[in-house]
Amino acid sequence: MEKWSLMTITVLLALTVRWAVSLGSYSGAGKPPMYGDYEAQRHWQEITYNLPIRQWYFNTSDNNLLYWGLDYPPLTAYHSFVCAYIAKLINPDWIALHTSRGYESQPHKLFMRTTVFVADLLIYIPAVILYCFSLKETSTKKKVSSALCILLYPGLILIDHGHFQYNSVSLGLALWGVLCLSYDWDLLGSVAFCLALNYKQMELYHSLPFFCYLLGKCFKKGLKGKGLLLLAKLAGTVVASFAVCWLPFSADVEQIMQVLRRLFEDKVANIWCSLSVLIKVKNMVSPQTQLKLSFAVTFLSLLPACIKLTVQPSLRGFKFALVSCALSFFLFSFQVHEKSILLVSVPVCLVINEIPFMATWFLLVSTFRGWNQVSSFLAVCVASFSIFEKTSAEDLQLKAFSLSLRGYVSWFKSFPRIVRSLFLLSLSLMGVLSVLSAVLPPPRSLPDLFPLAVSIVSCLHFLAFLLYFNIVILWDSKNSRSQKKMS
Repeated sequence: MEKWSLMTITVLLALTVRWAVSLGSYSGAGKPPMYGDYEAQRHWQEITYNLPIRQWYFNTSDNNLLYWGLDYPPLTAYHSFVCAYIAKLINPDWIALHTSRGYESQPHKLFMRTTVFVADLLIYIPAVILYCFSLKETSTKKKVSSALCILLYPGLILIDHGHFQYNSVSLGLALWGVLCLSYDWDLLGSVAFCLALNYKQMELYHSLPFFCYLLGKCFKKGLKGKGLLLLAKLAGTVVASFAVCWLPFSADVEQIMQVLRRLFEDKVANIWCSLSVLIKVKNMVSPQTQLKLSFAVTFLSLLPACIKLTVQPSLRGFKFALVSCALSFFLFSFQVHEKSILLVSVPVCLVINEIPFMATWFLLVSTFRGWNQVSSFLAVCVASFSIFEKTSAEDLQLKAFSLSLRGYVSWFKSFPRIVRSLFLLSLSLMGVLSVLSAVLPPPRSLPDLFPLAVSIVSCLHFLAFLLYFNIVILWDSKNSRSQKKMS
């Protein structure tokens, strides 16, 4: 009873924070011609309600793709249609074709805020609560603390409720997939992840861990018996899930190809942006060569974690692989968006009860430009997990790795103090950058100085975290024990 009371308070606090953030002005509000993310979501409602499905992803006189054209998979479009249907019942002007462009009013803002709020309440928040309840060998206090930190993570709140998006839907569906797999409901987990992938294509970042974990389970069961049957069931489930999602577009191959073309656009990833300061990669190689280079580096960086997960499938290894693989995609892939860091941050949230210090550090780096929210989040994590007391090699899941190096590296005895010092140095650097970018105008000759500095500092942190998470995965003896239990 006490557990449910604490969780209820946690949820109410999370909802209050979300609503408070949503009351601010959205990015691009009142700024023609594009108006920002808020207008993008409203425009998709306009398009999906007023045009036939065959025109949703095509450039026509009624659907100018240069003006917030749909560039997400079918489930996003269906979600926009449902919201538009409700909007039409309240006020048809909100989604009137052509004439509603740039529409802004207080009643409409309330409606749009509510749609994000409801999506969080129906999909993401229940998944978080049930996931925290499912944690084994964890006290009630830790379960509540984990839920509090996950639900108050500022990155997702600021992007969804501040800039106005629905990332919590795809992330929530992926989390439902993780939750189902933790109970060995593999088919339901596959359905949930397919839905996540068909809502936002960025969920491809998580596809390899899901694939490798389930394939590893099939191998362990034996591909001549139960494993082969499970593999067949999983394949059929995935095909059926995709078929249902894409059914309205399946009558015409060109329809499917046009949707796929809209889903993938050229963008530049974090590591390439940071390298451009020293090496102009774009000027040295063609886009095709850069694409191949990005693919090769991404593949090599995620390969160790995927091999380990396939050979030794365990739920713990699966969660850490979600972090490692998503971070590899974020750093090295050819197509990425800044908000894609959420695809790394949410899996990090899932292991915050296991590595509270490093998880908190990563989550702070992922959102340090919102310094006020970051400070509050840090206070919550410190109060919930006493993170400064969790810096030993064992607390950081590095005991096996440290034992293999202890004969060669003399400073490992001072490891906790070194880690805490690096953390404080990192916080200081992020704080200074945040203050400077807020109060000082950049030099005229370097107008992008502060965003570039933020990108470089973040990139260096993320590279270090990628190394850390791979070490945890590869040297993790707990995975071996879990794998033995599974077999």
